[in-house]
Amino acid sequence: MWVTLFFVMFFGLLASGMPIFLVLGACAAVLYIFSDQPLIGAAQVVIDSLNSSTLMSLPLFVMAAAFMRQGGVAKALVDLCTAWIGGVRGSLGLVTVVSCTLFAAICGSSVATALAMGTILLPAMLEKGYPRSFALGVIGASGTIGIVIPPSLALILYGIVAEQSVPRLFLAGILPGLLQAAAFFGWVWYTARRNNFPVEPALPMAERLKVTWRAIPALLVPIIVLVGIYGGIVTVTEAAAIAAAASMAISLGFYRGFHWTQSLSVIADAIKSAGTIMLIVATAIAFGHWMTDSGVPAQLVKWVLDHHFSTWEFLLAINVLLLILGCFLEVVATLLLVLPILAPALVPLGVDPVHFSIIFTHNMEIALVHPPVGLNLYVLATISTAPIGEVIRGILPFLVLLLIVLMIITYWPPLTMWLPQLVYGH
Repeated sequence: MWVTLFFVMFFGLLASGMPIFLVLGACAAVLYIFSDQPLIGAAQVVIDSLNSSTLMSLPLFVMAAAFMRQGGVAKALVDLCTAWIGGVRGSLGLVTVVSCTLFAAICGSSVATALAMGTILLPAMLEKGYPRSFALGVIGASGTIGIVIPPSLALILYGIVAEQSVPRLFLAGILPGLLQAAAFFGWVWYTARRNNFPVEPALPMAERLKVTWRAIPALLVPIIVLVGIYGGIVTVTEAAAIAAAASMAISLGFYRGFHWTQSLSVIADAIKSAGTIMLIVATAIAFGHWMTDSGVPAQLVKWVLDHHFSTWEFLLAINVLLLILGCFLEVVATLLLVLPILAPALVPLGVDPVHFSIIFTHNMEIALVHPPVGLNLYVLATISTAPIGEVIRGILPFLVLLLIVLMIITYWPPLTMWLPQLVYGH
């Protein structure tokens, strides 16, 4: 009964245009009141959950992404990739895939990656004669790598909600992210040869080395973060603080993408973005606490076990569910709404929570590029002034590739589990 009430309220309020954090907050409050649970208990749970050192890393990584996006780092990475991929047909398309992968390893946000790379690469690709729909497709799809390649904001949230080690989740995302990048790279290379796309001139070795030298400060940020975390030198939150400070210093002192007087404006934008996420997190925590106390997750586990679903059937059903929810909800909302229900069902069904984190995150990647809510679609439509239908046409081939990669991730666990088990053991 309570679950039915929740879904009726949730989708009704969502259809009315109410912000997602108010939708979740209102639903949680009504559920607490009608089920005779004290609201003060929900407030205390929210306060205790937000008082998390790991959660503090989220606004700090958002701040690092803001500095990187506006500080000239993206352009340095594009120049680096162009210098080494020049001379190949469809060079700019290939540069887009590699640049997005590198930038994702710095900022951890898909939308920030699509925005930063789209601003630089879209005009360049159009100037060289690439079809606009293809250019928009490769930028939008490559931007999705941002939420699976570490440091990933989505994986940080998953770790907090599912009580999993964030460093272990980061390791699990590396190989699937590289597989996705390789699939996009191969498709762009094939399309470029088939359609005779232009070739960027190959630079002499001296010029390549000069461009590489200039890009080293940008590349140092993910190296510092990952070495610090996996070397046991810093925690994830301390690494996020270092990333924010380093990205600010590099942007101001080396690339000079903005004047130091604009620093407060950049920080304010980052805090606004992080604040939006934190509001959703707070209201979703209240809902998740009620859901756990209601016994719904336990009932779900019992129902699945009673019907003797095999692991592969369960995972297939969850993938379909997440793809459908991705049509209506954005990434953070989907994660915080669904994960408290699903997490208790994983271990009884033989699904490793670390493996499931990448299945879940990859589904969220797909949600970023399929209508009607795909944020990357609207970001690209905004910066290009192209109709949303044209952006969708360009995305379709990459959407097929994303679904193929999803099947590989889902049914071949070693792809995600090999690195975490190598570093941390079983």
